[in-house]
Amino acid sequence: MDNFCCFSSQLSGGRSSYGSGKGRSHQGHTKYGFTLVKGKANHPMEDYHVAKFVQYHGRELGLFAIYDGHLGDKVPAYLQKNLFHNILKEEEFWTDPGRSISKAYERTDQAILSHSPDLGRGGSTAVTAILMNGRNLWVANVGDSRAVLSKRGQAIQMSVDHEPNTERNSIENKGGFVSNMPEIKVKVLHSYLEYETENKKLSGDVARVNGQLAVSRAFGDKNLKSHLRSDPDITSADVDGDTDLLIIASDGVWKVMANQEAVDIAKKIKDPQKAAKQIVVESLNRESKDDISCIVVRFTG
Repeated sequence: MDNFCCFSSQLSGGRSSYGSGKGRSHQGHTKYGFTLVKGKANHPMEDYHVAKFVQYHGRELGLFAIYDGHLGDKVPAYLQKNLFHNILKEEEFWTDPGRSISKAYERTDQAILSHSPDLGRGGSTAVTAILMNGRNLWVANVGDSRAVLSKRGQAIQMSVDHEPNTERNSIENKGGFVSNMPEIKVKVLHSYLEYETENKKLSGDVARVNGQLAVSRAFGDKNLKSHLRSDPDITSADVDGDTDLLIIASDGVWKVMANQEAVDIAKKIKDPQKAAKQIVVESLNRESKDDISCIVVRFTG
C-alpha cells in the first residue's frame, strides 16, 4: 500500500477534547456530529474519539470511534492514532473486514503491552464503526463503550458490554476472580481504582476483575492482562432506507440512559451535532459524573 503512510495521517481524530464538531460524507448523504465533555473526576480527560470520512483506494470510508481510558490517557491516545491504521493495513480488509478488524485489535493490544513502559499501566475500552461506501457498517468493541443503531426508530445494540459478571467463567478459567464489593470499600482497598471509582453508584455493588477493573475486556492493563481479554465482538449491518442513525458513546451516557432513550432523543433532532450534544446534556442532567463522549451518525434526512 504505497500511499498508506501518507493516508494514515488522516486517521486520527485529533486530541481528546471537551468540545464538539461535525462533518459529512463526500457525497453528502451521511452526516455526523460529536460532543465530548470532561467528567467531574479529578483527573484529565480520558476519552478520545475519531469521527471522519476519508477516501481510501478509491472508496469512501466513514471512521468513527470512542476510546474510554482509565488510569491515564496514554492508551486511548495510542488507539486514536493507531487502531484504524492497523485495521486498514490488513491485506484482507476489503475481502474480509471482520477478520481484519479482529486481527488488528489483537495486534494493537500486543503493541500496547510491548510499549507498556511508555504507555503506563492504564488501559482503554474501544468501540469502532467503519462505514464502507455508505452501505455496509462494521462495528467492533472491547469494554463497555457502546454502539446503537436505529432502524425505523427502533434501537438495535451493535456492540456487547463486556462486564465481569457476564464473563466470569473466562476470568476464573484464567486464574482470576470477580468480586462484587460495595463501591466505598473498593475505593479504600485498591488505590489502583482511584480513577475508576468516581462515577459508580455508592449504593449497591460493582463487579470487578480481581477487585479492580469494572470491564472484562480492554486494551492495555498489563497488570491484569493475564485475566482479561482484548478480542472484540464484531457485528455488521447493511445501511438501507430503514436505517436512521448510529449512536456511539462512552459509558458516561449508558450508565444513565437506555438505548431507546438515546435513539428517541437523536431522532427528533436532524442536526447530528446538536443531537449528540443533547444526549450529553441529558446525561449530565441525570447526574452522570464520568467523562461523556457521543457521536451521532445520521444516514437519512
